[in-house]
Amino acid sequence: MSTVLVHRPQFLKISHDGFRNHRKFNRIFTVWNMTMDSKSSGSTEKQDLSIQLQRPLVPQLETLRPSDLKFDRLQPSDQELVDQDRFQFGKFVAREAVLDEEYWTAAWLRAESHWEDQTNERYVDNYKRKFAEQEFNAIKRRCRGQHWQKYLCIVTVKKEERNVKRTVLKSVVGTLDLSIRYLLHGETYPGERVMAPLFGCINKTDPNRYGYIANLCVAKSARRQGIARNMLHFTIESAKSNDVDRLYVHVHRNNKPALELYEKMGFELSHSYEMVGMGSSQFLEQTDLLCIKI
Repeated sequence: MSTVLVHRPQFLKISHDGFRNHRKFNRIFTVWNMTMDSKSSGSTEKQDLSIQLQRPLVPQLETLRPSDLKFDRLQPSDQELVDQDRFQFGKFVAREAVLDEEYWTAAWLRAESHWEDQTNERYVDNYKRKFAEQEFNAIKRRCRGQHWQKYLCIVTVKKEERNVKRTVLKSVVGTLDLSIRYLLHGETYPGERVMAPLFGCINKTDPNRYGYIANLCVAKSARRQGIARNMLHFTIESAKSNDVDRLYVHVHRNNKPALELYEKMGFELSHSYEMVGMGSSQFLEQTDLLCIKI
């Protein structure tokens, strides 16, 4: 009779709290018992065999929901963020998001911006919440980073005032994404359609490193106060500090205010996809790629 003990480790669970990500490794083993009869020449031979098999640990990223967040959490004070880069202007401060609740508020601002022109509020609210949940977890995944790409979720918050306590939800009024990327082998600008190499080679040379801006939006109640312009200014400085000399952004051709804003900031038309015959994608057909050299 043989007994085989097989131990299967539980997936790692990564939890997040506070300003930094902390990992808790919980390993629970499940034991399987297997019995085997070994018979030879009409006699039964008993054998004791113990084998321990352990599979490599596979990380499982935690998916958070709004119920896991503390919506009464206060905005961090200036003393708590003394070592963080910030840009103050008027009544606001632009900086990198540090709390899960700030990621959630940024995701909700994007959901509201996406469905801003819809009139059926009851119908749209469900879609906004689902969109915000997906975007929130996407922000979390991107901020964990990849070995070849860095990602920053930038927010604008109301400046700290004496004797005034604000929750995160009532403080964040603007957001955008900045990612530091590398061009694929053969690309000369983001999104260029080239024959992809067999293993998706990435050119990790300085001229092929660039910054990409996405998801710029400002709360409706805080517009026309220079928030978008100053967030872009902070983003340009952040890109410089990451040794990036080019920033790109896609802008919808019908979004005249956005086009004017980027032009005032020094962005210029990099490629018109319609001009170079890349019109199979609806997104590429309707947007222009703008670039600024910094």
